[in-house]
Parts: sequence; structure tokens; C-alpha cells
Amino acid sequence: MPELIVRTAVPADEAALGALDRRTWSPLHSVQPRPEPPYDPFFDAWHVPDDFLVAQVDGRTAGYLRLVRPTPLASNAHVRQIQGLAVDERVRGRGVARALLAAAVDRAVAEGAQRMTLRVLGHNTPARRLYESAGFRVEGVLPGEFLLAGEYVDDVLMGRWLGATAPS
Repeated sequence: MPELIVRTAVPADEAALGALDRRTWSPLHSVQPRPEPPYDPFFDAWHVPDDFLVAQVDGRTAGYLRLVRPTPLASNAHVRQIQGLAVDERVRGRGVARALLAAAVDRAVAEGAQRMTLRVLGHNTPARRLYESAGFRVEGVLPGEFLLAGEYVDDVLMGRWLGATAPS
């Protein structure tokens, strides 16, 4: 049985995460153009290692999730937002994404967060099903927010409360 570990990224993960990010690029989930050389660094001033959870299967980088505060405002310091999730094709269907989501919830709770949000493209049915199975619910839709490959695609806003119940 393969060993799955989820941990916080370190600077030495940059090359492996950049390569994974390029391998997993798809118009199903990205609103950015396909990455082309020369490649931008994976980590920069706005994307630091501490923001990323890395999944490793048998010692090899298998996926990542970026979890951040959506704004620097004190009024929403109780919220964490998933701003990227990628899983290598070679390990899809083995629980890597679920492990990353569970680790993200654990981290958010440990940081005192009460709520988690994300955005997903409307046509990304596999990701929407994954998020729904992890307790996320659709909270809004921006119809036709993106024009991708000549098609208008919805931006779906999803969220979940991390405590037992949502405040009324």
C-alpha cells in the first residue's frame, strides 16, 4: 500500500511543484494560458511555501493545495480560502485530493478559522463533486465570468463552515 504524507511545503519543493503545476495544467480548471518557457518561479512574494500543503506518495510529490487568508482584513480573518489544488495524474483516484482537503481543514481550524471558501469553474464537474463530498456547498455563481477557448464559463463560489453548525 502506498504511503501518503501531507506536509507544509518548503523552499526545496519549488522545482517539483512547478513541474507538477505545468503537468496538471488544464482548461478544465485554469483561467490562465498554458505555461510556456521560460517558466515563472512557483514561489514568489504572493505564493510562499507556508501557503502550500504538499502531498507525497511513496516519497514523490503527488499534489498540492494552496490555503490562504482571502484578504488581509481583520473582519474576515476567520476565513481561509483554497486558491489552488492539483493532483498528479499518476495518483488520481487514490485519495490524494481528499487528504489535502482534510489537511487544509485541520490547518484552518488550528489557525482559528471558522470558515473555508473556494472558487471552481462551472464546467469542472469532478472538482465540484469532490468539494461537495467534502462538505462545500455552492454559495454563488458568477455566470459566464470567464471566456475560455471561445466558451463562457461560470465561476462557482463554494464554502463551508468548519464548526459543527453555521451561525444564523
